[in-house]
Amino acid sequence: MITLYYWPTPNGHKITLFLEEAGLDYTIQPVNIGAGEQFQPAFLAISPNNRMPAIVDDAPADGGEPISVFESGAILVYLAEKTGQFMPADLRGGKTVLEWLFWQMGGLGPMAGQNHHFVQYAPEKIPYAMERYVKETNRLYGVLDRRLEGRSFIAGDAYSIADMAIYPWIVPWKRQQQDLDAFANLRRWFEAVRNRPATERAYAKGEPWMERPTVNDDSRKILFGQTADSLRPR
Repeated sequence: MITLYYWPTPNGHKITLFLEEAGLDYTIQPVNIGAGEQFQPAFLAISPNNRMPAIVDDAPADGGEPISVFESGAILVYLAEKTGQFMPADLRGGKTVLEWLFWQMGGLGPMAGQNHHFVQYAPEKIPYAMERYVKETNRLYGVLDRRLEGRSFIAGDAYSIADMAIYPWIVPWKRQQQDLDAFANLRRWFEAVRNRPATERAYAKGEPWMERPTVNDDSRKILFGQTADSLRPR
């Protein structure tokens, strides 16, 4: 059994996408990041960066004690290795999946995240910052669109953890001030992933918490005002 520490954000959805595709048994432990639950000592013990998602695997492949994993990209790699699914076994195929997984972790996620922050959440609208991140998001959409030309999925013919990592960051394309119809290859891929039964199930898992706004006046300081002191024992 896997325990998934989760909130319905793009990074949270990555892991439910994998778990639903693989058919693994798991339970969800919600971590209300707007209420500051990511700073509770029990959660910090498995996710020292005070970010969800994280998992605890009670039945690791080595048969030893339960294993905890934090960081969504690391979780996807761990689960792919555990199950032997959604990660090519050959050197070159595996290399390609990891390249695009890291592209999301180091590029699309952080840049789209800053887009969300300055366009949607920042108390002061800063035109330079908004334009900077909207344009960078657009550039990254273009990179992905070119990659998908002539390919069913990001790494080739097979659906992989690269697709699972990237898809949730394209879902809010309207909030990112992008036009998906301007990227024909990306639009085709997006619809194909959205229509997968496991994708539908994964997003349904988040519905019980979708009505709780993650960012409001009360949660803004919790989410955006933390320093190193936030992690010191009280």
